[in-house]
Amino acid sequence: MNIEHRKSSSIGVFDSGVGGLTVLKEIRRVMPHEDLIYLGDTARLPYGTKSPQSIARYACQAAARLREEDIKLLVIACNTASAVALEALQGQLAPLPVIGVVEPGATAAVAARPGAEHLVLATEATVRLGAYSAAITRRDEKASVRELACELLVSLAEEGWVDGSIATDILQRYLAQLAPHERAPDCVILGCTHFPLLRDAIAAVFDEGTAIVDSASTTAEVVRAMLERLKLGNEQHRTGAVRLLATDGASRFARVGGHFLGESLAASNIELVDL
Repeated sequence: MNIEHRKSSSIGVFDSGVGGLTVLKEIRRVMPHEDLIYLGDTARLPYGTKSPQSIARYACQAAARLREEDIKLLVIACNTASAVALEALQGQLAPLPVIGVVEPGATAAVAARPGAEHLVLATEATVRLGAYSAAITRRDEKASVRELACELLVSLAEEGWVDGSIATDILQRYLAQLAPHERAPDCVILGCTHFPLLRDAIAAVFDEGTAIVDSASTTAEVVRAMLERLKLGNEQHRTGAVRLLATDGASRFARVGGHFLGESLAASNIELVDL
């Protein structure tokens, strides 16, 4: 494939469902000229309840399907899949660049608050894997990291209930699980791609000076920098196209996905595919 053809190829993004659309939205904001293709493996969500072996297999199948679309870079827009399958996918797709969401989030957290007390809000699977703790302490030995599973926040995001007392009350209930003598966090990491929708509610329950790190926006910046380094940016001055693929439930994907993209979607906008 020649370099000019590769420049015009799409960026591929995949997740187990619709949460990764927050990452796609940020990539589109940062690089509006790029064509994007998103795959939500909605037939097999959530990945978090599956074994690491199954998660890796599903991720490899989703990546292989996107590779068929002649993509120039792959983004794993799923914290669980990033934690389990990043290295496997980098090996499978080499020399195609592959970027996960955990490493950019960890880098941004350490940059925002060096040597700090970090709190990761994530799903049970991401917390169980401890990927953020490992990634942050690799970058900053003085950092302290706690991870808190907040499963109900996923449902709030998908229902669009992202503000008001229902969101803050549930957040406070989760935070009550932390030991009362522990330091308040200096930095809160949104360790699930659903959680950017709840950013304002999350910020409201912490001290004003607490840094809030969003892995969606930081991942988009890493993608931009990678394309610049490889000289693969799309130089056409036009708005890039977006294709949305799912493995099941086009109607639900459209209804819920609209919350994440901030625009209305119809079932006819979603292409159903098999893996």
